[in-house]
Amino acid sequence: MDKLPAPKLKKTQVRKAVAALLKHLEKEKGDKKNGQLFEDDQIFNLVVALKRAPEKASNKPIRIEIPNSMYNTEGAEVCLFVKDQCEGPKKGEGHKAAKQRVKSIENSGVSKVIGMSKLKANYFPFEAKRKLCDAYDLFLADDRIIPSLPKLIGKTFFKKKKQPIPVDLTKKDWGAQIKKAMNATYTFQSEGSCMNVRVARSSHDEDEIVANIMAAAEQLGNVVPRKWKNIQALYLKTTDSVSLPIFVARPEEVSRIDTPGTIAAAVAEKPKKRKVASS
Repeated sequence: MDKLPAPKLKKTQVRKAVAALLKHLEKEKGDKKNGQLFEDDQIFNLVVALKRAPEKASNKPIRIEIPNSMYNTEGAEVCLFVKDQCEGPKKGEGHKAAKQRVKSIENSGVSKVIGMSKLKANYFPFEAKRKLCDAYDLFLADDRIIPSLPKLIGKTFFKKKKQPIPVDLTKKDWGAQIKKAMNATYTFQSEGSCMNVRVARSSHDEDEIVANIMAAAEQLGNVVPRKWKNIQALYLKTTDSVSLPIFVARPEEVSRIDTPGTIAAAVAEKPKKRKVASS
């Protein structure tokens, strides 16, 4: 994917926001001692505010390359959906061979392999689908079965933006294909005027988080409909924090067709001039 420079996105501003959020997380971690719940490894989200919403949504994952993986192969919980064997005495048991193959890959990161028949039989109830969705950080799937998965995994996966990422398992180097999928982050085109990109974890150090944000921002011109001219603002937030602005388009860049009430319109609105009383 070609990288386009993010207009006037200053690395210093990104670093300030990252430092502020890391400080906030440290404070929240301290509050854990007082009985408050706290998730140790939180996600840094890059929120993209659009001037105009896309004409239609898409559940197809949009790949964004980042220098520091979101998933540690030694600690990540990754689930792989595979194609069943369609004929022969082992019909419907293709996942068993896939399990053995994945097990032979050093540090694959995949902790669970599920075949289509097992997915259909063992995860039919809604509650089973919900628990499966919550159990893993990332879902991968043989790209040949991607069209069949939506009915089997249900709406929960799509609501939580955890749709399976396609991998090419027709190739011999499964390890390389799995690693390639894990060494990127993904976003989805929603119906609203915002897009969300998971760019880092709080377990990354400050430099790694900043590098991931800058790398993701450079690729937004290829990801967002109508490219950079449709981006009103960029915000950075963690799971439970407020959103910190790291880029806002200049008022003169705001499209006139935006409707009142949008972020774009709010930024574009000029303060009214006060009338000076004559003496």
